[in-house]
Amino acid sequence: MEYIELKCTIKSGETDKAEQLTAILGELGFESFVEADNELLAYIPVEKYNSSILNDELLTPEIRNNVEFSVVVIPDQNWNAVWESNFQPVTIDNRCYIRAPFHPADPEIEFEIIIEPKMSFGTAHHETTFLMLKFLLELDLTGKAVLDMGCGTGVLAILTALKGCRDITAIDNDEWAYKNTLENIQSNNTPYINVYLGDASLLENRNYDVIIANINRNILLNDMSVYAKSLKANGLLLLSGFYYADLDVIKASALKSGLEFSTYKEKNNWVAASFNKLNT
Repeated sequence: MEYIELKCTIKSGETDKAEQLTAILGELGFESFVEADNELLAYIPVEKYNSSILNDELLTPEIRNNVEFSVVVIPDQNWNAVWESNFQPVTIDNRCYIRAPFHPADPEIEFEIIIEPKMSFGTAHHETTFLMLKFLLELDLTGKAVLDMGCGTGVLAILTALKGCRDITAIDNDEWAYKNTLENIQSNNTPYINVYLGDASLLENRNYDVIIANINRNILLNDMSVYAKSLKANGLLLLSGFYYADLDVIKASALKSGLEFSTYKEKNNWVAASFNKLNT
């Protein structure tokens, strides 16, 4: 399958536009995103792309005045080479080592995760994935039922399995992510993870001790009540995919859904936050 790569070059000092663009382009059918300094790369299958997308009213004048767009067609056979050339190992707190199959192993690290670098979001290079992994390293997950919502590569779900969890659900609405998660589960010998292609509508009548959602601000706000309903008593919700400036909005939404803010971690203005289900 050929993909369109939409390169969004953001004016200096307007880095908040990247998150806005991710949410907007997601609504317009783009499936995967890669963020770098003053740049966002968005991907959509060629058959779903129409140049009129760039004229959609969702792309406000403020966005248009601060972002330059360019389009490239990326042949399917180039994906592995492109992603492998840009993928470097990541070590977190000297406890978790995330690498590709072509990187050397590190037997001294407590948790080693092998991720096949493809289009899926979640290789720990982005601040949000990095922060969520730090949270998970602090938790005792033995015997817990865990949901990884918007699983990307499955890296967060895989770490929960390596930490002793045996009841894990991973969900993503991106077919690339779904397939990549299945592949990475096999590479890491973590068969306890059940993977589904879909969204929060799949959570009906399902309950978890811990829910992980590393998505984006708009989806988190939209699905907050669903997460709260799916949490067991005294359950824990970990959220990321938003900036520090959005933390108060996220906290207010969580409180309305019966979730109490606990703490947060921050890196380069990106935030991961934890919430506990209130006893009501």
